[in-house]
Amino acid sequence: MILSNISVPLLGMVDTGVTGHLHSPVYLGAVAIGSLIFSFLYTGMNFLRMGTTGIAAQNFGAGDNDGLRVSLGQAMIVSAAIAALLLLLQWPISQLAMHLVGGGADVQANALEYFFIRIWSAPGTLANMVLIGWFIGLQNARVPLLMFLTINISNIILDLLFVLALGMKVDGVALASVIAEYAGLAVGLVFAARELGKHVGNWPLPKLLDLREYAAFFSVNANLFVRTMALIFAIGFVTAQGARMGEVILAANAIMMNFQHLTAFALDGIAHAAEALVGKAIGQKNRAALRTAVRLSLKWSLIFAGGFSVIYLLGGQSLIYLLTDLPTIRHTAIEYLPWMIASPIVSVWSFLYDGVFVGATRARDMRNIMLIATFVVFLPAWYLLQGWGNHGLWAAFLLFMATRGAGMHVIYRRKILPL
Repeated sequence: MILSNISVPLLGMVDTGVTGHLHSPVYLGAVAIGSLIFSFLYTGMNFLRMGTTGIAAQNFGAGDNDGLRVSLGQAMIVSAAIAALLLLLQWPISQLAMHLVGGGADVQANALEYFFIRIWSAPGTLANMVLIGWFIGLQNARVPLLMFLTINISNIILDLLFVLALGMKVDGVALASVIAEYAGLAVGLVFAARELGKHVGNWPLPKLLDLREYAAFFSVNANLFVRTMALIFAIGFVTAQGARMGEVILAANAIMMNFQHLTAFALDGIAHAAEALVGKAIGQKNRAALRTAVRLSLKWSLIFAGGFSVIYLLGGQSLIYLLTDLPTIRHTAIEYLPWMIASPIVSVWSFLYDGVFVGATRARDMRNIMLIATFVVFLPAWYLLQGWGNHGLWAAFLLFMATRGAGMHVIYRRKILPL
């Protein structure tokens, strides 16, 4: 799962690299805006993966093969309905996005061209989220890795073919992403059929066709959606406040956020393993297995978090030099590097407990803690620490991460551990 997660940012890097070699910066800007829009849309839909993992893991632990089919079928139906809605509303979504993001006329025209092609990946992308979550719930991490590799490698090959060989522009980049998503979906469906063959059962159609049977699914996923929106708000707030402090701070914060995302992607790999193990233990009502799963996940999370802190301490400056050759931005980013050295150790608890809570399907608690961390801790802390400038912004962000971890630890001890 760590390998799978780290492969995700590769898509954006490839798109950036290909368009960055075209004759005009307009294309790079257009793809950057288009990618940002879909990153926001699809990140907001990540509840499809998280919710499916927890429900499937508990069915797997309970040996409920019919339940495994219900968890997959319900999530796939909901993902298809959301994708259909996105396709129907693509025009107003595109206009609202362009209004919010801004950009010059040429950039917006090309971004819209990218958007109206890439939006057709929605059914494949959302279905892939469901399949990946379902496989993780069944403790099968190989298929998600294979799906990610299929998507990324297909995207690379098609980017090079469409843009460099056939002379396409942003349309080629968007089309490559669409085809790559459906290639990953084809792989996922083939392996899902095989997996279901190993777990003999029936498809309870009433539970798939009757909306009343979706109560548990929507209860979990609605809370996860709110939780994810609050997280996106906090990260977006850091970017927005950095922009208010000037282009140099904005660029330096973007580099720092790359460090944060790299840490998050890697530690989320262990959290995904925790989702599957905790969900299975709860499905079996096995308290000893639950404690073991959390302890093992914590052990490896701390090892990796410590490793990232050491890497940033010893090699952070070199990484900054690799990411930019502009002296002012280099100097500014190095000034704020200590926050990133501390971040893995502070953040690791929230990543670990995200996995534990998803496996336990404690989505409401995740939502409440995230809302408290965002609006009761992060925003007030930022307001009080404004005198520290950008240091105050990063201090508030680390308090936000620490609050999430501490809050979930308390709930884990009180509500999850007792089973």
